[in-house]
Amino acid sequence: MSDLPHENDQPDPLDAFEELIAEETDRDPDLAVIEAGSRTLRTQGGPPQADVPARPEDPEVDRALREVEAELAGRWGETKLEPSVSRIAALMDVLGEPQRSYPSIHITGTNGKTSTARMIEALLGAFELRTGRYTSPHVQSVTERISLDGAPISAGRFIETYQDIKPYIEMVDGMQEYRLSFFEVLTAMAYAAFADAPVDVAVVEVGMGGSWDATNVIDGDVAVVTPIALDHTDRLGATPGEIAAEKGGIIKQDATVILAQQPVDAAQALLKKAVEVDATVAREGLEFGVVARQVAVGGQLVTLRGLGGEYPEVYLPLHGAHQAHNAAVALAAVEAFFGVGSVRAEALDIDTVRKAFAAVSSPGRLEVVRRSPTVVLDAAHNPAGAEVTAEAVREAFDFTRLIGVVGASADKNVRGLLEAFEPIFAEVVVTQNSTHRAMDTDELAAIAVEVFGEERVQVEPRLPEALEAAITLAEEEGEFAGGGVLVTGSVITVGEARLLLGKG
Repeated sequence: MSDLPHENDQPDPLDAFEELIAEETDRDPDLAVIEAGSRTLRTQGGPPQADVPARPEDPEVDRALREVEAELAGRWGETKLEPSVSRIAALMDVLGEPQRSYPSIHITGTNGKTSTARMIEALLGAFELRTGRYTSPHVQSVTERISLDGAPISAGRFIETYQDIKPYIEMVDGMQEYRLSFFEVLTAMAYAAFADAPVDVAVVEVGMGGSWDATNVIDGDVAVVTPIALDHTDRLGATPGEIAAEKGGIIKQDATVILAQQPVDAAQALLKKAVEVDATVAREGLEFGVVARQVAVGGQLVTLRGLGGEYPEVYLPLHGAHQAHNAAVALAAVEAFFGVGSVRAEALDIDTVRKAFAAVSSPGRLEVVRRSPTVVLDAAHNPAGAEVTAEAVREAFDFTRLIGVVGASADKNVRGLLEAFEPIFAEVVVTQNSTHRAMDTDELAAIAVEVFGEERVQVEPRLPEALEAAITLAEEEGEFAGGGVLVTGSVITVGEARLLLGKG
């Protein structure tokens, strides 16, 4: 155990973390030279996750859940937005402000939010706190979005929560210019369910952006910003800096901010916001980070530098350097929540940290769902996400022939997505998921032909046939060869593939 150091004894962070930053040349080393005008955190020195739920076995419960799903679907979808928190704030008011009955950790960013939220939840649970987690979108079931103690709430509880607040939803609908949206109602359900449980802490992922996101009626004690990249540029901004300014809206007065490595303009925007609200900042690559990592069976072995010291030989059952960085961010967030670096100097118990990370799962994120040939699911849906997925596949799997199955949403940078995957796909099967947001197969195929060449593109409008075609192509390598399939492009595509392949 070490005492908090005196300010004059502090080493220069660039010296103290020189080795760590050198290890991260593929992230953004320029962040290390940004001068933050706010305070920084620096000191010397879970329960198993449930899988994605299936449909309820009880026919009556299933019928009732479908009725709730239909009512929710009748509202504005998640892609139709009126940037304001006025409706959700009005609903919270008539519900008695349930979101203020527990502390919270609020998470924004472009990629890695859900995996980071799951890691934070696992760590908090391992330290015997009752957790509520709200994430989006769901992989298979809408009930996944609201979790208690590491497991999605039951269909029965989901239905009861909706019915309990339905009269208040209708009351607010009648008072507002626009009815509450699908996402706003789900957010209210989550906050109400957490208060009813009750939870010790809520882990909340934004839906989109930050300032006007429906989740932003909480005042997170800890604000987490995962890596920011270009996505939803029509709504959030054309540059990482502009997007960061919007996402920085979750940083509240006197909060602690945990920043993953960011593009320089995004980091500047976030640090400016932190200064404005007198928030305390901890930055990946300076106050915390990944010290070392090596590939292990089923995942990786990492050494993490936290706010209170070093955490060696932590097993993480997830693939890819990006997940190691998510783990560092999650650890720093939980340390900050417990006051490490401010009210206490000692690190968290290493055995508890190891136990928590070893139990982490993240469905649909480089998830292996079949062998012979190996079929992997990954929800990458933008170029930045595709790039880290492609790198993780190269590192973790010995594929000699990898077939891609891609079904993307029409509002995404599909060309950039395909270009990121082109070096690792021998062939690609383009397809379409069942939602109205899905890009038309012919349109997707035309872009794929430009990226891959006509001879490497196969078109299968229906996902079942696309999976069958990809598995057949992978099997051409032979039973004991290295053929594999990666299904990607959209969370919806991954969720539907997961069902077709017998998961959930």
